Amino acid sequence: MFGYRIKKQYRTKVRLSCMGCLTFVVLIIMCICRCTCASCSSKDSKENDSIKEVSHRVHLNDTLTNAMSAQPELHPMDSIMRRYLKRWEINGAQLAIMRHDSLIYARGFGFADKDKQIPMEPSNILRMASCSKLITAVGIMKLRDMGKVKLSDKVFGPQGILNDTFYVNSIRDKRYFDITVEQLLRHKAGFTNYAGDAIFSTRYIMQQNHLTTPPDHRTLLRIVLKRHLGYTPGTAQRYCNIGYTLLSLIIQKRTGMSYERFMQKFVLEPAGCYDFHIAGNYLKDRRHNESIYYMHSSSEPAAEFNNSGRMVVRCYGENDITTSLGAGAWVASAAEVCRLVAAIDGDPTVPDVLSRQAVSMMTQEMPNHQFSLGWNFTPKRGPWIRTGSLVGTAALILKYADGECWVFITNTSTWKGHEFSKDTMALFEKLRKKFGSKMPKRNMFVK
Repeated sequence: MFGYRIKKQYRTKVRLSCMGCLTFVVLIIMCICRCTCASCSSKDSKENDSIKEVSHRVHLNDTLTNAMSAQPELHPMDSIMRRYLKRWEINGAQLAIMRHDSLIYARGFGFADKDKQIPMEPSNILRMASCSKLITAVGIMKLRDMGKVKLSDKVFGPQGILNDTFYVNSIRDKRYFDITVEQLLRHKAGFTNYAGDAIFSTRYIMQQNHLTTPPDHRTLLRIVLKRHLGYTPGTAQRYCNIGYTLLSLIIQKRTGMSYERFMQKFVLEPAGCYDFHIAGNYLKDRRHNESIYYMHSSSEPAAEFNNSGRMVVRCYGENDITTSLGAGAWVASAAEVCRLVAAIDGDPTVPDVLSRQAVSMMTQEMPNHQFSLGWNFTPKRGPWIRTGSLVGTAALILKYADGECWVFITNTSTWKGHEFSKDTMALFEKLRKKFGSKMPKRNMFVK
């Protein structure tokens, strides 16, 4: 009886012990579930916040209208702009003004489509010509930040970036093997336009090399690399488009992506720019919100770039703009160009897409009128300057030392070439002094 009582007590203790263990396990599971739920809830909350943030991110060209910058106190400035465009026979243009990374003014003047009397809006996009080079330079500096490119990297040769045997075997002048990425950026790589600009001489290249179709990049490079350089790389500078097309190909080689897609995904979209595209050559190629381009009244038709024998309006077919890539093929609105500048200017208001060191390298003032990286010139006291000119368009980016940035793009060729940029810069200096204090205090980058 006593033994039975002991066994019973023992079974009771075991049962209680097991129940205690089970309870403990249940409590642990409940805690884990509670923590997991809390974690999931937190994660979901963060994801929702992220989605909410993305959904509220402003796509400028979906929101901007002329009415937003039609302040009565700025009507006199608008009148000055209209008279200026009339004097230069400009059918349509955009002006965007940013102050300390805040967009304070953006409007169009004249017409995006003159025949249909469709006014130019700040949401239209236009060809940027050589202002495209600034975008390409940002792409190279982004690759530098990512550890994929050094400015000292050689471009050609077995140890170069474009090291395909196809290219190397085309080289006759061994100085090509000394060309660096930085020399391409600064127009110091040895290329000249003495034999014509290789990017905008497609018809002549086809004739000289008995081609029946316009050369792709691979064929064009094979032809160019057979030529002798105009000078030893690094010893001089000559403005030349081929260098920036090569930089575009370097971006493609080092990323395995198309030049356009890499720039959109890793530079432009992070900068808040969603409507940058590589231009088409013809009117039929234009995007839904892209302006039509025009020539000035004294312009004559030109032979089509593809050697078809047709005569075309120069802004639609004289040049193979698409193939130029980062040398001159981007289209964008003036407002989104401002947004890009905000992301590469070192001003902390809008986070930069480049490292501080990369921004500093791009904007370092160079001696003896040497070119900056992507910019034309970046003097400490004067405005940083980037100009662009091509049949059917002219573009100007000015980033002033006081934090203002003025971006101006036209849809019409001018009849005095680079004189237009100089005249426009002088006009903007006057407008800044007269109307600077009347500009609205706001930021159209934020909805």
